[in-house]
Amino acid sequence: MAQISFIGAGNMATAIIKGLLAQGQTPSDITATGVDADALKQLSDETGIQVTTDNRAAIAGRDLVVMAVKPQVMKGVCEGIADLVQSHQPVVMSVAAGLTLDSLDRWLGGQTALVRCMPNTPALLGAGAAGLYANAEVSDQGRQYAEAVMQAVGLAVWVEREDLLDAVTAVSGSGPAYFFLFVEVLEQAGIQQGLAPEVARQLAMQTALGAGRMLTENDLEPAELRRRVTSPGGTTEQAVNTFIEGGLGDLVQKAADAAAQRARELAASLGH
Repeated sequence: MAQISFIGAGNMATAIIKGLLAQGQTPSDITATGVDADALKQLSDETGIQVTTDNRAAIAGRDLVVMAVKPQVMKGVCEGIADLVQSHQPVVMSVAAGLTLDSLDRWLGGQTALVRCMPNTPALLGAGAAGLYANAEVSDQGRQYAEAVMQAVGLAVWVEREDLLDAVTAVSGSGPAYFFLFVEVLEQAGIQQGLAPEVARQLAMQTALGAGRMLTENDLEPAELRRRVTSPGGTTEQAVNTFIEGGLGDLVQKAADAAAQRARELAASLGH
């Protein structure tokens, strides 16, 4: 199995580490770094992995180095390990939003094997969806390492151009909030119809869960699933037609466009 180091041991890194261990990764093959020695010790006690507060100590002998620090501090962290990355040449994967491979490569000294990943928060529950893009320096083996890391916490898909990660951001990166918003307003609609708030919430949440499982646990297209629960002249048809006539499709497209545009703006502001 791959030797993996995580630079940064926050929630996302911890979720991935636990996912890897659940899939059989040997704890001694994983190292995590961080600034809080007590938190690192707790993580080590829970998982059996190696931990250190020294980022440089975590590079030697690694097949994959996962950069899991905040975008605002990424430049300094990269520059602090650049010489070791150049000499040891691991694959470096970033799970930080908004940072382009050009910026990361510049900070790491150039010609680095880099993978950029756009995960989402359901990865914390092992139900994530992530888009990945690798530069030309990443070998097939390196791609397999990176893919296995993200598959430990959900779905991992490759995109053929880096700019498509902005579209991934718009669909799955920001997407959980869209569904939370829909459940929120559906709950309020139930309350307006006379349901008790707790009843409305339980019904809305369980409906979201059930619909998600129906989408993922069979091979039917979403449109076909919708057709099967939309009887002609029935209640669902009336509601769905109201959404369509109200411009739901255009509104979702505008929302995705806005998210993708903001991702591009953030990349420009963070990449100096």
